[in-house]
This record gives sequence, structure tokens and C-alpha cells, in this order.
Amino acid sequence: MAERRGPAIARSEPFRDQVCTLGICDGSGWILGPEDVARPCDCRAERLARGHNRGISSVIPARYRGVSFDRPPVSDMARDLQTKLVINEVRAFVEDLDARLADGRGLWIYGDTGTGKTTLAMLISKAALEEGRSVAIYSLPKLLARIRRTYDSEPGGDSYLSLFDKLTSVDLLHIDDLGAEKRSDWVLEQLYALVNERYETERSVLITTNLDHEKLEEQIGARTVSRLSQMCHTLRLEGGDRRYATYSTVA
Repeated sequence: MAERRGPAIARSEPFRDQVCTLGICDGSGWILGPEDVARPCDCRAERLARGHNRGISSVIPARYRGVSFDRPPVSDMARDLQTKLVINEVRAFVEDLDARLADGRGLWIYGDTGTGKTTLAMLISKAALEEGRSVAIYSLPKLLARIRRTYDSEPGGDSYLSLFDKLTSVDLLHIDDLGAEKRSDWVLEQLYALVNERYETERSVLITTNLDHEKLEEQIGARTVSRLSQMCHTLRLEGGDRRYATYSTVA
């Protein structure tokens, strides 16, 4: 008689509202073989990852949910000689996403206000989420506020160590507007800890900033910028403020 490796799992009723993302099991995360011997479905790993990452922001903001290479402003930027090469680099990153994330490679997009940095970064994060990868998406001020809230968490709530573990273990950490925060020893410590942990474990970081390398060193410290420089391919986004161009009218 075959050895029973687990109890029989009810096939449908308890899991009628759950769906296997791979279309294999009945939503329970288990597959019943001969004589009701249960084995885990491959979707369990994805479910466990989602559970582990609960409590971090992985949502594309409403303004960027329709972002695409085939739609403005990205399609317009692809025809602009000032930005065409950057769009090509972003497209290459998306098309080679699995390999880039596996190697811990990221992107550092910098340029003036309104040039499209956040749009391109959201395009990458959106592609990663669509591929089932884990992503944490924060503007730096919101990320620091999220960390501060852990200090006041109730027993059983999200502790600092728990949040730090989630932020350092996701496939892609997306930090928007790096350098927008007020400089302090506490801020420098938090940023260095996050970046250094992802640097050592070879996990990808995606950042946008208005600051070049020299100015960013002054804002967040040379140690952190040095690690980001090695982890990320730097893209300089030229051009004027596209927000004004979008909403301006001809007199």
C-alpha cells in the first residue's frame, strides 16, 4: 500500500472562492493523487510569498495603471531624440526582466522634474507584477513614514524587523523620489541598511531621483550611493517638464 503523506484534502467545497493561479489544483494548494495521497501544488510557493509580503505597498497608483510602451507619454518619448535611448534601455530591462532580477540588477533613473522618471519606473514595476514577481513600491517620504509607524505598532503588529525583512526580500524594491527627504542621521541609517542588505543579497533596486551622483551623495551619503551605483544601470532623462506640455493650451 502506498504511504500516506498527508490527510485527504477536500477537492472543491472549502476552496470554491480560491483559484489556482497555475490552473492545476482546486484552489486548496494541494493535489490529490492515487489513494488520496496529497502533494503540494506549485501555486503554494506563490501564495506563501504573498502572505510573507502582506503589509507592503505593491499597488501601482491609479495614474500609472495604464502605462504602456504603446501609449503616451512613453510612445511620445520613444520618438523624441532626447529620450529615445532611455526608452530603449527601459524596454530592454523589461524584456530581460527575469535575468535582470536574478542577477540583482536595477535601474537608476534621474533627471529634472516632470521628465517622466516615475512613469518609466512604474512601467517596470507594472511589468514585474504582471510576471508574478514581488514588488515593493514607495516614494521615499512614504517609505520612511511606514518605517516610523512600526515603532508604535501594537503587539502582534508589523514590527520593524518584520517590515525590514519584507523590504529586503522582495524581488524588486522601487523607491521613487530618492533625495526628496530631509537629511538626518536616522534617514541615512535607514537607507543604508536597506540598500546594503539588498546589495549583499543581490536583489534589484529601482530608483528615481532629481539628483545626480554628486548631489545624491550629499543627501544620502557616499556609502549608499556607491552601492546603488554598482547595483543599478544609470539613465539620465533629458527634456523639459512634460506635465506642463500635457496641460498647456495654445493661445
